[in-house]
Amino acid sequence: MAVRPRAAREANERLRAVMEEAGCSNTGLARRVNVCGAEQGLNLRYDKTSVARWLRGQQPRGRAPAIIAQALGRKLGRMVTVDEIGMTSGPGATSTVGLRFEPTVTGALRQARALWRSDADRTGAVTGERLSTSVLVQPSRDWLIAGQDPVVPGAGSPRVGTADVAVVRATAAAFADLDHRFGSGHVRPVVVHYLDSVVSGLLGGSYDEPVARQLLAVTARLTELAASMAIDTGQTGFAQRYYIQALRLTQAAHDRGMGGYVMAWGMSRVALLLGSPREAVQLARVAREGVRGCGRPIVEAVCHVAEARGHAVLGDARACEKAMGKAVEATEHAVPDDDPHGSTPVDSAYVVEELARCARDLNQPASAVRWARQALQACPAGRVRRRALRLLLLASAQLQSGEVDQGYGTATRAVEVLRGVHSAQCARDLEDFCGRLEALGRPEAARELLAGPARR
Repeated sequence: MAVRPRAAREANERLRAVMEEAGCSNTGLARRVNVCGAEQGLNLRYDKTSVARWLRGQQPRGRAPAIIAQALGRKLGRMVTVDEIGMTSGPGATSTVGLRFEPTVTGALRQARALWRSDADRTGAVTGERLSTSVLVQPSRDWLIAGQDPVVPGAGSPRVGTADVAVVRATAAAFADLDHRFGSGHVRPVVVHYLDSVVSGLLGGSYDEPVARQLLAVTARLTELAASMAIDTGQTGFAQRYYIQALRLTQAAHDRGMGGYVMAWGMSRVALLLGSPREAVQLARVAREGVRGCGRPIVEAVCHVAEARGHAVLGDARACEKAMGKAVEATEHAVPDDDPHGSTPVDSAYVVEELARCARDLNQPASAVRWARQALQACPAGRVRRRALRLLLLASAQLQSGEVDQGYGTATRAVEVLRGVHSAQCARDLEDFCGRLEALGRPEAARELLAGPARR
């Protein structure tokens, strides 16, 4: 195999340490790497001499470092990063950080912290990484069939109590409020830094079982928030990684309702963004099965409406309307205080908004306009980005119903709301509306709308 140009090399003690931890010989590692490579369509022919060269500091090119880390991770039963084995990802290689649903809580915490560290080390740089929807399938299955995790109380320093958890919960709420008001572009780097520093430090502290569950639950909420913010900043690949880790943390916290929300509201939405509506439907169904009997009607409603969105994009009106009906029924049973800690931050107005999107995708403009108006009227004053998204949804439905002037006027209101908001979601929806407006013979109006946010 080709290797990097020879330079002043030092023995790779990181790789040696991980091999010793795994009880893996040179021959054994070479065999495992070849097997992992074959699973990915690569014909690798490493042997014990190859591993000896790696230990002396030589690094193979391309995807090999990630495959070596994967092979060792399988042997250890936990996540192993490329950095942990003293290597770097080659050009074209995809990091495995954040893509594994770890079997143990200890492994889950290690992987989540590795993801936060990897993200924080980018110093806020935007990535255009887009992973396959398939990376979400295995974690969703693992979540569905996983048994309840045993308690893993912390034994480090500092001592963590309920007051510390309350501070983290309040901080998460503050981050979410800022996100709603100004968009994720202004807030996400701060959230990632907070996870990587404060939350990571608390997880390494000392706490008993009740505090452990509370800390894991609020950590799952923050990780989910970072995932949602990744979508709002155009970082779909990071969103997938964060959603997988948020899902795993909900399992550790014994919060099935939050897990179902992460899968239906988050992972299913990512599938739609990646153009995979069938996978979106399947993820929503897995989520619905996983929250059965959890006593959280609003989460069940989100699962049903996520399934409906997938059916709508597929053009299956009958299946969509059936799922929509179940979503409405579940919403009618929801109560305001079924989520006292705000771990699933949705309400009935969100469900109505998604119903409007379904109607729009099925070319049912009258229903889309009605539901979009209803969702807009119920939008809280502080949800600035959500108000803009609902205005653009209403504008799009009005165009669809032939009300071009009304649609343009509604979109103009959305542009005014968007001043000071940094949101890729809003920018994408505005561009989509302007494309429709231009197709209707109003190119100058479309250009004027697109220029509006640029003047903020």
